[in-house]
Amino acid sequence: MSIKKIAQEVFEIESKAILDLSKNLSSDFEEAVISIFNSNGKLIISGMGKSGIIGKKIAATLASTGTPSFFLHPAEAYHGDLGMIEKDDILLLISNSGETDEILKLIPFLKLQENKVIAMSGNPCSTLAKNSNYHLNIKVEKEACPLQLAPTSSTTATLVMGDALAVALMKKRNFQDTDFAQFHPGGSLGRRLLTRVQDVMQKENLPIVSMHTSIQKIISVISEARLGLVVVSEESIIQGVITDGDIRRAMEESQETFFTLTASALMSKNPKTIEGKEKLTIAQSLMTESKVNSLLVVENKKLIGVVQIYDLGL
Repeated sequence: MSIKKIAQEVFEIESKAILDLSKNLSSDFEEAVISIFNSNGKLIISGMGKSGIIGKKIAATLASTGTPSFFLHPAEAYHGDLGMIEKDDILLLISNSGETDEILKLIPFLKLQENKVIAMSGNPCSTLAKNSNYHLNIKVEKEACPLQLAPTSSTTATLVMGDALAVALMKKRNFQDTDFAQFHPGGSLGRRLLTRVQDVMQKENLPIVSMHTSIQKIISVISEARLGLVVVSEESIIQGVITDGDIRRAMEESQETFFTLTASALMSKNPKTIEGKEKLTIAQSLMTESKVNSLLVVENKKLIGVVQIYDLGL
């Protein structure tokens, strides 16, 4: 069998495992989601080996999408970390067989403390399933591993079931992109969704001229400001904007009278503006729609800055 064929076979086996999850989905899934949603505690996830690795990813996804969650290693829990579990917490215990010794050792403590338990296993009749409040069936027909030993399809099914939990809870909480960004302030997403135009705009030594400013002075101001434009203003009211492109076009079209021109003849009226409190994503969309590289930033219709496409960093 070719290497490509092997890969395709793995894709087919694991795809079928995912599709089969829908057939095994019961009312326990919905009840588990509601229980987590109504809980005042955290969702603590535990699993051994590969189940534990997948459990860590599920916990991370939940935590970043509005459900307080963390991973607890079952062996460490049994040796002192049970103190991390509070009475309002819900436990999601993962074991494909449902008979993992380290996981089952947690059950007596959880029953004593009356924590709700969500079991995720491939055996609805397992010890773990029988000792849980809700059972999420992740049974797979076969592993992609040709020896049927290495967890492959089963870990994929576990991961997908965890994603289903996270997405259902996101929708239940009406979790939005801005909420997601608050948990990721350091990344590009956080910058896009949390940073305001006023945080990145140019606000010092703005290039401003009057309606009667000469072309020579306009060129000088544009060169000094290095923004590629000047703002035409009278009594703090924006009248228009002149870009270096406007000047080049005027040089071609009005060669004989070019040096007699003033700002009023060169400016483009009704320049694109934006308020400083708007998000960078709004500025980006406005620039794209208007096919411009700069926006005048205003507050109460008065100029307070200039923001350019290069300032957005998106």
